[in-house]
Amino acid sequence: MPKIVDHDKRRSDIVAVAKRLILEGGFEAATMRSLAAEAGFANGALKHFFPNKDSIIAATFESVLEEMNPERRLADKGKADGGTPAERLHDIIAEVLPSNEKDINAGRVLLVLWDHATSNPDLAALYRAFFQTWRGVLEEHIAAAAGPKTRASGDFARLALEIMSLTIGANVVHLMHSDGVFIDSYRHLIDDYVARVVT
Repeated sequence: MPKIVDHDKRRSDIVAVAKRLILEGGFEAATMRSLAAEAGFANGALKHFFPNKDSIIAATFESVLEEMNPERRLADKGKADGGTPAERLHDIIAEVLPSNEKDINAGRVLLVLWDHATSNPDLAALYRAFFQTWRGVLEEHIAAAAGPKTRASGDFARLALEIMSLTIGANVVHLMHSDGVFIDSYRHLIDDYVARVVT
């Protein structure tokens, strides 16, 4: 009887190898040859799962973005619902800030892929779609948590962009400080931001 191959599992394994190679050696380290060798495939066998390197990189980019999806992360922790609007806003923001080694590494891979996306329109479009969705989620939570002063300004889009810029900046900072020395500082910045929103 022929062996049943779990294509989704194999694709996931290849993406995991791509992330590790990019983390260890940058974008150039994730060659088709190195991907095949590290994933335990013969040369050319990757084409059964991905047609080319670009498709592997796109799947890796999507995987990293999904890892950073705050709503999915909260759902995985059993915290999809509950809490006050201010607590929900705090949780949503906290989930996209690097707070441990795994998050810092995911951010480092994302930064490498961002650089590649500047010359790859498909990857750029993928990130822009993620960015717009993330911004919409933040605006929704900011509007729900907004106190009288914030509600009077009505500038939820600007507030969403502000916190997005903070979280993107945190990933850049952690690129050079992978020991997480600034994690607590960013946690305090979240507290200050949410306190401002609820006024």
